[in-house]
Amino acid sequence: MKQIINHFTDDDLYKFTMCCAVIDNFPRAQVKYSFADRNNAVYPGGFAKELGEQIKMLENLVITEEEIAFMKRKCAYIPHWFYNYLKGYRFNHEWVKAWQDDSGHLHLEIEGSWADTILLEVKVLAIISELYYRMTGQAESLNYTDYYEKSIGKVTRLLDAGCAFSDFGTRRRASFEAEDTVVRAMKACYASRKWKGQFVGTSNVYLAMKHDLTPVGTMAHEFICAIGGMYGPQMANHIAMNSWRNTFRGALGTYLYDSFGWNIFNLNFSEDFANLFKGLRIDSGDNREQLQRIVEKYHSLGIDPKTKQVVFSNALDTDRAIEIQQYAQKYCQPSFGIGTHFTNDFVGIDPLNIVIKLVAAKITETWTFYNDTCKLSEDDGKHTGNPEVIARFMDALHMKR
Repeated sequence: MKQIINHFTDDDLYKFTMCCAVIDNFPRAQVKYSFADRNNAVYPGGFAKELGEQIKMLENLVITEEEIAFMKRKCAYIPHWFYNYLKGYRFNHEWVKAWQDDSGHLHLEIEGSWADTILLEVKVLAIISELYYRMTGQAESLNYTDYYEKSIGKVTRLLDAGCAFSDFGTRRRASFEAEDTVVRAMKACYASRKWKGQFVGTSNVYLAMKHDLTPVGTMAHEFICAIGGMYGPQMANHIAMNSWRNTFRGALGTYLYDSFGWNIFNLNFSEDFANLFKGLRIDSGDNREQLQRIVEKYHSLGIDPKTKQVVFSNALDTDRAIEIQQYAQKYCQPSFGIGTHFTNDFVGIDPLNIVIKLVAAKITETWTFYNDTCKLSEDDGKHTGNPEVIARFMDALHMKR
């Protein structure tokens, strides 16, 4: 089957920035990841075999000089030594094991050096999504001409409402062409006239290069969750923020705070970090409630929250983003990272609800055991990980169960 991922930087920016920070701060760390389909979908027969072939094809990818030059120009905060690492980087299919059970459900595990395996998650999810539509025959029904016009309509509404927004849709896109179509529509619409809002860019580095846009993103939950596994959840946010500061010296200053819930983050978010980071990202919980917590925290530290950016990225669509914009602009500088709603919103197509989560970590390869980890969402009942691990972490943080 035709190769799905054809460019090394067809990936989210935050995978590269986290990889850089991992090498800088945790160069010997080893990790495990696990795939989950939240809708428990049944995959076509032979899907795992085809997926394995696609993952093996990743071994042919190398970063090009054009991609490096673009990242150096647009991502000045990334130290140049990191590009030497990327030049020598090669994927290895042996890091990944994928299989289907007798019912057709898909299982996938990744294990290896954190600095190596961190660049697999988004690519593998994008492969699974596009491969699913190919093998089920649904890809043939995707009308990209209509989708371009549909995307123009969404972008027009967001810009008219004054929203600042970015495409965050690589991992669960219907196809590469779908995301390319959306980004092309966003750029064209934004360039057509002056708007109240702003199209900021895309998380996809290759598409940012192709369309001469700004690649956007900072970190994912895995950075904090791995640290929580290695050192414990009580100080995971503190260690993560300190490590981020060590690598990026104040750049890339939007912190994702909800890996282990608001309360422990609140204790870790001291005035020095509040001044250093330009803002926070809300990715779970009630948006209004989370925003009020953030506003109150900044006020308690003598900081005007209107000088801070708050990025909303919790399962957004156009309507939700506009609604949030209307009230959030009174308190902060709101912006929006919108994913599946942009890149997999075709008529008659149900997006896969799939994730790959980091589930265990160890500080060096010499350790004979891994420490399990999890994610404690601000959404009730949506914690991610082994139930026993979730319970242990909640107890450690004195959270109600």
